[in-house]
Amino acid sequence: MKRAEKKKRPLIGVVGPCASGKSLLVQALLARGYNAREVAQEHSYVPTMWQRIAQPDLLVYLDVSWEVACHRRPTDAGTGWWAEVTQRLHHARQHADLYIHTDALTPQEVLDRTLAFLKSPPSPP
Repeated sequence: MKRAEKKKRPLIGVVGPCASGKSLLVQALLARGYNAREVAQEHSYVPTMWQRIAQPDLLVYLDVSWEVACHRRPTDAGTGWWAEVTQRLHHARQHADLYIHTDALTPQEVLDRTLAFLKSPPSPP
């Protein structure tokens, strides 16, 4: 696909805490021809960094509980760190066009929900 063609398509930003499935979703969307990008907002102290750097047309927020995140990606970090991460992501979560809690979902189910949304996004209020 040509670079100019890719720029014409809406940019889908995917944000969420570590181990929520961001990388898997972005890879699956790219494989299907979507213009998608992972936004590593959880590492930034600037609440609006996702807007400044990625400038997505649509924002997908993938959420995961601390317990499931630790199962998916073991870590020595404590719950205090997790609380800090979720606070950093608060602004992005508030502005997300699509919110998916991934604890009980497979990567395919997350993709299916995202694709369904992309095919028929809700009308603005």
